[in-house]
Amino acid sequence: MARAATTTDAFNAVAEPRRREILDALIGGERTVTDLVEVLGLPQPLVSKHLRVLREVGLVDVREEGRQRVYRLNGHPLKPIHDWVKNYERTWTQRFDRLDAVLEELKEMEQRNDRDGE
Repeated sequence: MARAATTTDAFNAVAEPRRREILDALIGGERTVTDLVEVLGLPQPLVSKHLRVLREVGLVDVREEGRQRVYRLNGHPLKPIHDWVKNYERTWTQRFDRLDAVLEELKEMEQRNDRDGE
């Protein structure tokens, strides 16, 4: 099956690390393109290109404020990604629980060895 274009699919849009950086920068609230350029240290045309993709998939909203465009995060399109990742959370939790148990056993063994060696 052919991969969906990044401009039509939130999964593919957020697969690009710089777009995730832009979304992270917008978590705190609205920002202009100029703000994003300064925060991310990226060239303005690149930030604008990524914002266009994020806007097309609905991950950011834009409004005009004088001569500037102000962008804000729209988290709703992230819900399918969240729901998909949530399916793996139980597996991760189980693995971390097992790791915690192994680490606790190692810690207890080390403490016993320290006591026996004294």
